[in-house]
Amino acid sequence: MTRTAPTTPAPASAGCPAAAIGKSASASPEPGPARIALRRFLRHRLAVAGVLVLLALAVGCFGATWLAPAPRNAQNLLLGATPPSGSHLLGTDELGRDYLSEVLYAGRISLAIGLGVAVLSTTLGTVVGCVAGYFGGWVDEVTMRVADLFLVVPAIALLALAIQGLGSSPVTIVLVLAGLGWTVIARVVRAQVLSLREKEYVEAARVLGVPTVRILWRHLLPNLVGVVVVNVSLSVAAAVILESTLSFLGFGVQPPRSSWGNMLSQASGMVGTSQSYLLYAPGAAILLTVLAVNFVGDGLRDAFDPQGRH
Repeated sequence: MTRTAPTTPAPASAGCPAAAIGKSASASPEPGPARIALRRFLRHRLAVAGVLVLLALAVGCFGATWLAPAPRNAQNLLLGATPPSGSHLLGTDELGRDYLSEVLYAGRISLAIGLGVAVLSTTLGTVVGCVAGYFGGWVDEVTMRVADLFLVVPAIALLALAIQGLGSSPVTIVLVLAGLGWTVIARVVRAQVLSLREKEYVEAARVLGVPTVRILWRHLLPNLVGVVVVNVSLSVAAAVILESTLSFLGFGVQPPRSSWGNMLSQASGMVGTSQSYLLYAPGAAILLTVLAVNFVGDGLRDAFDPQGRH
């Protein structure tokens, strides 16, 4: 009499669709693109440090009404210019004004101009680049020739003319600089759209009769988020430097308003004197802002890079 070997029961999950479904359902879902980009950004230590520096500058400047040691333009002619001390951390200028307070109040205008120029120029450049890249043909040709024309216009000369006609308000400076700064992002977006418009999903949407505006909004713009965000961050640094340069040369923000640029201009004659400390604070503020924004831009570029590691 032969004995049959005992059969070993198969694992519950083997060959059992219900168990397989349960196992797959219990698995954690794949992280989305936004979460992946955030993880990459947080691994960029200099970018995170840049965000913290920018937040500190923004809080200090835009909250100067509550945080500044003294009111804006509070003069004390009897005190005059004094070096940094415990009562005045950055010293006072020739009018006896607390210099830390003046730097914070001036930062409001410099940062607002930088952010305003970045947002307006990026918005305009993105729209123009999308239209030029999507339609092509004579639309692309005319748009790019206009962009070439704006590239050769000297910013200082145009801003000087605008100030003569419209005044030296920060709004005028933002409009002029944004009107000159949209060309770079327009070219970058155009190149991206030229590639994206040949994708299958765009062709399918076009065949199905989806309106052009909807194709641009729903199918093309989401793929340009990385390029646009990086350009906004880097444009802030470029605008702050350009505004500071123009103000230093006398074509930017004019007194009684103050920015970091015209503070440098007013203190430029103090080099080599006992009041040379008046150059350090606005110069350091510009340097910190530009470095922080560039670090953030590098982190954003790495975060949105589709070739990067997850």
